[in-house]
Amino acid sequence: MRRAVTETNQKRKVRSGVKEDITIESLKEIALFSSLTSDDLHQVREKIVFKRFKKNEIILHEEHTSEYMYMILKGEAKVVNTTDKGKEILITMHQSGDFFGELSLIDGKTAPATVIATKDSVTTIISKKDFYSLLFSQSQVLENLLQLLCSRIRESLKKIQILNFNNAAQRIKMLFLMLSETYGEKTEKGTILKIRLIHQDIADMIGLTRETVTRILDKWQRGGEIEILKNRFILLRPEFETITF
Repeated sequence: MRRAVTETNQKRKVRSGVKEDITIESLKEIALFSSLTSDDLHQVREKIVFKRFKKNEIILHEEHTSEYMYMILKGEAKVVNTTDKGKEILITMHQSGDFFGELSLIDGKTAPATVIATKDSVTTIISKKDFYSLLFSQSQVLENLLQLLCSRIRESLKKIQILNFNNAAQRIKMLFLMLSETYGEKTEKGTILKIRLIHQDIADMIGLTRETVTRILDKWQRGGEIEILKNRFILLRPEFETITF
């Protein structure tokens, strides 16, 4: 009964979303639509609606079957599992341009984790019916979806590999290298990880304690291998590549 009520409330929230001006340029920033033409994007625009979420507001509940796929136009969100003791375990982060909820639309099963806005965010939402309509009418959307799902599977396999390392510093280094493939920006000083992660987030992602992560990052900062920037992004200096264990 609770699930039925929750799903009904979600439908009401989506229907009550105010249609706003979605520009073609902003839609092109969404990974799923990045390679579409302007004409194709105009068709996409007719099938989606806006939904705003405040910081710390739950976007998608764990064990909830959604009838919508969410795409972040502006903002960010975290994907977490909650233990029996109520502790949140960070699975991954979603930034502007990312999407989620597609698995429930494809297989009809419940969401494997809870998605929470980590800052005020604007999302675009598409229904299951319109989602499939796009897949069948826009072959490029289907191709993009397959490529992005493959990328997520490979990322999951890398995380499993990271967890097999006994050395804590090696786990963190491998995590940063993996994140740099998605969030890295090359600069003259090194690679900037353009994703905001607190020490507890890093610890949760690779099975370490926050104290261990803090100790290792402090050591790397003193040694000049990394730098924590004011916006909490992490700069991986060229020396970071030479760290050995």
